[in-house]
Amino acid sequence: MEPLGIPGAWALTPRIHTDARGSFHEWFRGSELASVLGYRPDVSQANCSVSRRGALRGVHFADVPPGQAKYVTCVTGAILDVVVDVRAGSPTFGQSAALRLDDQAHQAVFLAEGLGHAFMALTDQATVLYLCSTQYVPGREHGVHPLDPELGIDWPADLAPVLSAKDAAAPSLAKARAGGLLPDYAECLAYAASLQQSSAGGLKLTEP
Repeated sequence: MEPLGIPGAWALTPRIHTDARGSFHEWFRGSELASVLGYRPDVSQANCSVSRRGALRGVHFADVPPGQAKYVTCVTGAILDVVVDVRAGSPTFGQSAALRLDDQAHQAVFLAEGLGHAFMALTDQATVLYLCSTQYVPGREHGVHPLDPELGIDWPADLAPVLSAKDAAAPSLAKARAGGLLPDYAECLAYAASLQQSSAGGLKLTEP
């Protein structure tokens, strides 16, 4: 797991084994994630998203606690995956980290509770799989407009973004903060600490 420059966000670059039959790789291993988090996150929901070229989804985040940590990979096609720090009070508030996820390198991205997530499909039939620590609850889900100039995300200039009506109506980062919608950085840290404490004395974090 390699840090992405925003606390709570990491990337995994798997070792891909190939032979005459095709290839094999591990796109998720709980022990590796636990080694950087200090606890083993739950997997309560698995999502599959198929997008056309130019489709832009996000920026989405959930109330903390409990929030919704995500582990994301792209199994067909390619996307530009973006993690946005929407945690009010964070030293990297408003900053983002972007990584191309595709069906060649098979990288994956983990983002902790409280971070925002968005991606744009760079190819047709871009299929994204992601594991979630909690189930989707509409009342706890929020968004920030992905084209907000304050975020300054460097989306591909050659693609016209295609947004859902909900994402197109999402507030700017400033309006979301003024409206009290954003997660609090201190509360996110406290929640992560509680997860670490609850793991202490349980299974060893390095177990496969």
